[in-house]
Amino acid sequence: MKIVCIGQNYKAHADEMELKVRKEPVIFLKAQSSLAENGAVIYFPGEGRVDYEGELAVIIGRKAKNVKSADALEYAVSLAAFNDVTARDMQDEARAAGLPWALSKSVDTFAPMSDPVPITYVPDLSDLKIETRVNGVLKQSGSVSDMIFSVPELIEYITKYITLEAGDIIATGTPVGVGPLEDGDEVEVKIESVGTLRNKFHRL
Repeated sequence: MKIVCIGQNYKAHADEMELKVRKEPVIFLKAQSSLAENGAVIYFPGEGRVDYEGELAVIIGRKAKNVKSADALEYAVSLAAFNDVTARDMQDEARAAGLPWALSKSVDTFAPMSDPVPITYVPDLSDLKIETRVNGVLKQSGSVSDMIFSVPELIEYITKYITLEAGDIIATGTPVGVGPLEDGDEVEVKIESVGTLRNKFHRL
């Protein structure tokens, strides 16, 4: 199983991070060991800023290679709420030095995900509302309709280069409003028709 993540897939988020909007999806991977359950504690064994990033996750149901966007949803079996937790200072330092920033995304517990629901339960995948709250305060509010690259377009692009297998996860990008977590905070990612993900954050 692999976790394929999409960066800068909402223009407003790219703007807040002072990054250029790309003509093709930005792809990176999170380690399988970063996956955490709904209700699990997000831990960080270090110093520096750690950010929440609420996202829609798409779980693949069967092997997919060179899939066309028109057929892409036939390969998606379920959806979930996802938090692409990021050690932001670690990521920024790596970027500034021209180094890979995979570690900032792949810390253990940095990929909490809600229990998946069948994609057939969701009436309109193109217009789902995504909200992230920290200690009950709304921090992110966006819609899948604001994505630069839609879910079918992402599946087509990814499978041109990377074969997706049953159980693989695509984290489709985060809306504007990412921000830091403090020790003891509870972060909630809610996606209509999909579910709610809740996790507390603690530093080790």
